[in-house]
Amino acid sequence: MAVQPGPIGTVISRLADERPDAPALTVGSRTLTRRELDVRTNRLASRLGRQGARAQSIVAVVLPNSIELVEAILAAWKLGATPLVLPSKMPMHERAAVLELAAPSLVVDNPQQVIGIDGNGEEPDDAPLAPVVARWWRASTSGGSTGRPKLVLSTRPGTADPDERTLLLRRDGAIVIPGPLYHGAPFLFATTGLWRGKHVVLLDRFDPAATLRAVSEYHADYLMLVPTMMKRIWQLPDEVKRAADLSALRTVLHLGSACPVWLKEAWIEWLGPDRIHELYAGTEGQATTWITGQEWLQHRGSVGRPVGGAVMQAFDPDSDRPLPPGEVGEIFMRPVEDAAPTYQYVGADARKRGRWESLGDMGWVDADGYVYIVDRRVDMIVTGGSNVYPAEVEMALEEHPDVDAVVVVGLPDDDLGHRVHAIVEASQALEANELAAFLAERLVRYKIPRTFEFVDTPLRDEAGKVRRALLRDQRMDRAGPGPSVRPD
Repeated sequence: MAVQPGPIGTVISRLADERPDAPALTVGSRTLTRRELDVRTNRLASRLGRQGARAQSIVAVVLPNSIELVEAILAAWKLGATPLVLPSKMPMHERAAVLELAAPSLVVDNPQQVIGIDGNGEEPDDAPLAPVVARWWRASTSGGSTGRPKLVLSTRPGTADPDERTLLLRRDGAIVIPGPLYHGAPFLFATTGLWRGKHVVLLDRFDPAATLRAVSEYHADYLMLVPTMMKRIWQLPDEVKRAADLSALRTVLHLGSACPVWLKEAWIEWLGPDRIHELYAGTEGQATTWITGQEWLQHRGSVGRPVGGAVMQAFDPDSDRPLPPGEVGEIFMRPVEDAAPTYQYVGADARKRGRWESLGDMGWVDADGYVYIVDRRVDMIVTGGSNVYPAEVEMALEEHPDVDAVVVVGLPDDDLGHRVHAIVEASQALEANELAAFLAERLVRYKIPRTFEFVDTPLRDEAGKVRRALLRDQRMDRAGPGPSVRPD
């Protein structure tokens, strides 16, 4: 009998009734079956309710990727609450600002709030809770381009349909998620995977070799990555890649940031175009694009065409004028006519032009409707009167075999207005002139950074995200941030 749609907590219980011994969740060496996950989250929901969590409120969960994190998310839904996952290492000042916006009924930030639900010291309560549907499916946080926190509340209620056909997430099978759940995409795919009956394999931290081992060991049919992860997996020794059993893998989906053309070509050559897919969307969910590997080979660099009836259009940044195909402007999205809003902001206002909304990305649309993202609007550098998009420079630098990661920012310059500055994380010692020469074969002169800075600390977080504004601000008042490649 098919598992019927319903409140998320109820669907988790029905899946446990369907196949109680099927694996549901693995983190590290620990695996929970569907029945174990259902019973444990019943107990945890009762415990969190006694600690103050209540229906139609936000429950903030501040834990690293773990069994306990996923259990807290599911327990919140079983209470009819909305989960908000925050980084466990978020600075206290920033965390306080987010919690002030969220006003949660409970903050789960101590593993002891979750550990011990097997009845140690208290009477276990295995009984399912009365079905309750949270008004908001999830809450997310973002500093955005301003650095000020905002909340994004999904207007989708806390219900699930195991047989819904979206995102190529088929029923059952296994999905590997190497990213942290405080980011929107890993959260979406991990939780959706659970209520599709998939075995969700969550890594406690990203490791390229461990990711391939997980795909092999659990015969995963789905793998979700960001380009930084793709590059680090691709850089593994050939014998490690060859040893991985990827025969069950049907879908590799990447998203989250621009993927260098050379890297995507490498993955398509490795696994074949039919397994490589890309998605572009914001947490807000106004519109989504999707592109298959086969399509991408005909539209290299594109993130795809809008799906589901939504529309994307490039507009002149200084006017309301829509731009013709091929001309770069700010990408605006128009949801389906008469569609209900997909989100609500707390602490921010949407960037709108009538029914059109923008995430702040610059790009262009070709004559066939395929969208190409260039960079964030606020990150564009105007140097000597010319526009430089950091993402283009970053992708060119990351082609260098010894560059692990790079962030490009604009710093004040008396002569040029702003100079292009590259912050480089490298696996080998590099010289500024060496990188400048490397770029001279790939970029016009004005796009080549005038200064380079070499660091040995990670520039991107576990999900491949970067806090560009923070990195830029930290360097604004520094004198001589790095060796110049053109002393003039």
